[in-house]
Amino acid sequence: MASIPSTMKGVQIEKTGGIEVLQYKDLPVPSPKDNEVLVKNEYIGVNYIDTYFRKGLYSNPLPMILGREGSGTIVSIGANVPSSLNFSIRDSVVYSNTSAYADYTACSADKVSRIPPAVSSANACAAFLQGLTALTLVEEAYRVQKGDWILVLAAAGGVGGWLCKILKAKGANTIATVGSQEKVQVAKEQGADVVVTDRNGEGEVLKVVKEYTNGEGVNAVFDGVGKDTFDRSLECVARKGTVASFGNASGPVEQFSIL
Repeated sequence: MASIPSTMKGVQIEKTGGIEVLQYKDLPVPSPKDNEVLVKNEYIGVNYIDTYFRKGLYSNPLPMILGREGSGTIVSIGANVPSSLNFSIRDSVVYSNTSAYADYTACSADKVSRIPPAVSSANACAAFLQGLTALTLVEEAYRVQKGDWILVLAAAGGVGGWLCKILKAKGANTIATVGSQEKVQVAKEQGADVVVTDRNGEGEVLKVVKEYTNGEGVNAVFDGVGKDTFDRSLECVARKGTVASFGNASGPVEQFSIL
């Protein structure tokens, strides 16, 4: 394997703001610390959460290299990496770690997984963060059962698409929302049973939910939109149901009193 260079290209921010704060520049290649491995990136994931850090919605020390996931090859292994992980130089891996927008990323070893031979590096990276988010929602936020009615917002997006696929495999019924008529077919191809366009008006989603659930509401809402849809999500969920608000695409949900 070729020697590791001392510098690399990366995307860094020194202050928060719009896309103008992104700096593509030369940066030092990190050295893996204790319990870290150094990955030479082949692919990086570009996710909505990256914009939250760029805008300052989520705080983080500056300067920072953006990005939360990537895939590539291990080129160096730091001290005290558990032998049980059995990592070796040249292993093909995928990770969920900070500082992915760069040629090389030093990753905490427990955030790294070896890629099975049958899975490409590109597919592993594309599926990792979004797929794990979707699995967490359907297994932990609300354990979806066969026959449940679930409302998925932004179903044509990354996590939304994974949710539709997984819900279909679980035998649940999915009502999906999308932002435009062009995205309706995308959501259907992902596995949604019923697709509603948000542009049809604020009351249309609630109307469709009540229609398909005999007025009871859905067992769970998975809401990655945030501020603009939170109140409606509460209206759509059945009594003793679950609303999982996991994203802030329209901004963070405002504080409210439960009384």
